[in-house]
Parts: sequence; C-alpha cells; structure tokens
Amino acid sequence: MKKICLTVIGLYILFLNAFSQSSNDSSTYKSKPLRLDEVDIVSSYYKQDGNHSAVTGGIGTEKVTDLSNGIELKFVAWDKTQHKHTLLAGLGLDHHTSASAAYVSKTGASKTDGSRIYPSLDWTVENEKKGSSFGIGSYYSTEYNYKSIGADIHFSQKTKNRNGEFSAKAQAYFDKVTMIYPSEFIPPSVTTVTPSGTIIVTTASGRTTTLTTGGTTTSKGGEKHLPTSPRNTFTGSLSYSQIVNKRLQLAFMLDVVGQNGYLGLPFHRVYFSNGKDTIENLPSSRFKIPIGFRLNYFMGDKIIVRTYYRYYMDDWGITSHTASLEVPIKITPFFSISPFYRYYQQTAAKYFAPYGMHNANEQYYTSNYSLAAFQSNFFGMGFRIAPPKGVFGWQNLNSLEMRYGHYSQTTDLVSDVISFELKFK
Repeated sequence: MKKICLTVIGLYILFLNAFSQSSNDSSTYKSKPLRLDEVDIVSSYYKQDGNHSAVTGGIGTEKVTDLSNGIELKFVAWDKTQHKHTLLAGLGLDHHTSASAAYVSKTGASKTDGSRIYPSLDWTVENEKKGSSFGIGSYYSTEYNYKSIGADIHFSQKTKNRNGEFSAKAQAYFDKVTMIYPSEFIPPSVTTVTPSGTIIVTTASGRTTTLTTGGTTTSKGGEKHLPTSPRNTFTGSLSYSQIVNKRLQLAFMLDVVGQNGYLGLPFHRVYFSNGKDTIENLPSSRFKIPIGFRLNYFMGDKIIVRTYYRYYMDDWGITSHTASLEVPIKITPFFSISPFYRYYQQTAAKYFAPYGMHNANEQYYTSNYSLAAFQSNFFGMGFRIAPPKGVFGWQNLNSLEMRYGHYSQTTDLVSDVISFELKFK
C-alpha cells in the first residue's frame, strides 16, 4: 500500500509541475490557503429479502440489512498562479447483517454480520483560465473477509467555448479476499496443498476443485480459512459532455474494465444434477465494456427531465440494458421533489445454472443469481429543501435531501432503501 501511495504522489507532483506553468504576471496574484468549503453527511438504511442465496446453492434466504454512514470534507485553495486546488477527504462506515451467512458453517458458527470501513482521498488542481484539471485519488476498504486498496488519475479539458468537456480517468483496485470455505469442506476434504499454494478441494461426494491462492491453510472455528487471494480490477473511463443550448445537455460515457485473480467466493455452494455438491468455480479473468448516454432537458425554471441509458457486455456472456428517468420539480423556490424510475434487464452468464441444474462435467459453474437472467424495477421519490437562511434556520446547513426507493427483481428479490444527505457550506 505504501508503494502505491508513494507512486501516486510522485505522479501527481510530476504532472502538477507540468500543469502549473505560471504566466509572467503571476506575481500579481496572492495565494489563498486551504480552507474547508463544504461538508456532506450521508446516511442510509437498506433492507432486502429473497430466496436464492448463493451460500446455499441458489436457494434459501437472502435477507440482508445494511446501515451506511459517510462524511466528505471539501477543502479549496488557490495558488499564486490562480489555479484552484480541491481536496476531498471521505470516510464511510457500513454495518450489515446477512441471514445466509449463518449457513457458511452448517454448525451455525459462521459470522452473520460485519462492518466495512472505507476512507478516500482525492486532490484536483484546476486551471480555470485554460479550462483544464488534473487530479489523483486513493481508496481503502476493509471488512472481515476482504481488504482493498485503490488509486486513480483523472483529467478533464473544456472546449474553447466552454460548452463541451472531455474527461478521462484510470483506476486500479487491488483486493485481497479471505478464502473461507463452508464447514463441510474442512479437512480431510482439502486433500492437497502444493508448495506454490495450489489447493485441491475434494468433497465427500468425490468432486474435486483446484484453486490457486498462495500460502498455506489455517483453521478457525467451524470454517475453513485459507490465505487471502488476489483480485485486481483495472478501469479506463472516457466521457464527453456538451451543452447544446440553454435547455439541453448531453453526455457520453465509455468504460473498459479488466479483472483478474480469484473472482468467485469459496463459500458459494453449487449442487449438480447428479446430487453431488462443491463450491463455485469461475474463470480467473473478466473483461467488461459499459457504454452510457445521458440527456438532461430543462423545461422552464421548475422542471428538469434527466434521462440515462447504458448498454453493458462482458466475456462471461452477460449483456444488459439500463434505462432511467428522473424529473426534479421545483414546488417552491426552496423545495423540490424528484420522482425517479430505473429499468434493468440482463442475460445470464454462461457459467450460471439454478440449484441442481449444473452438469458435473462442466469446467466453470455458479448458482449466484447476480449472474442469472432477470429484469428489475427501481422507483421512488426524492425531497430536497434549500432555504436561503439555512435549513431549520441554521445558516451553515445549506440543504437537506431525503430519498426513498423500492427495488424488485423477477427472481423475487425485493429491497427498500432510504437515505438522508446534509450539506454544510
């Protein structure tokens, strides 16, 4: 992690030096020190239910609750060349419970809840005169069964008339997944561990699965713990936004995503058509391409129509379509509502099959319904107040926003989420 952070800092200093060439008259400007400009506090509660848990092979409870809290601090400064520096420092904390996690161990000894902590840091310098910006970001996330670090570099350039803007971003995430097996796969089910860390898992039914994780095995409680296994994700993003006229704005987005490493979870069971069982096994690489389009139309001073469409494909055989519509309506100068709706449809991955439907001769297999074919609907309403004297008369509390959404999937998964956002300026 230290090597990555030092590399990111070094790249930032290198680019900043090239980016911040000052003009001859820069001495007439005075720098402004870094100051706190804005504080965002977000809190949400999420609850879902369903009956296709991957932990039990595509059947069983999917009950999950999650309480999420996050804070982001925005600091702003100007240097002697009148370049704007923005520092975003964020910290998030999630606490969730999952009913299906209890079935990782058939003894009932599995961990059923956990917390995730994820700080982030982003620094951007903007040359307002040239309409360009450059920045770097770093991320860290930790939970009981995984750790992740990440970094990004981003750049943007506006057109000469300032009506268009091109943006590019490169991201990398390096994850370590703790290999936790279901209780029935504890020794002697794990029959061989090679010096290089290749582990051959043999179930009671005689099915063998070979996994590469590195290191040696350890045991804890009623679960089988193996060394952490790497999972890397690399993303390149391009976007272009255009102000067509006073009422119409367009944006185009393209992402290219590559993943490698252990891309499944060892406590996801699979049951074959012959009655035998094992754990899911997926390819060690995945390539994704999402393409998106956004259109915003201002219908006078009180109504905005926001539309979005995305097409997605990957080399696991999944294609999907996402379409969403949100219509913010200003009821008063200080109060607005935002009804929204999102439709999603995807095909199944070529490695997916429901409970008891996989052939025992297949190389890759999973019964995780996130890789199944389904359609979903998500709709709800947002409320926002931003009085000039501050919310509840508190001048620094700039706005308060609340959103509620209901989600339903054709696999019988349903969920509800409610969130609150407080913005201080």
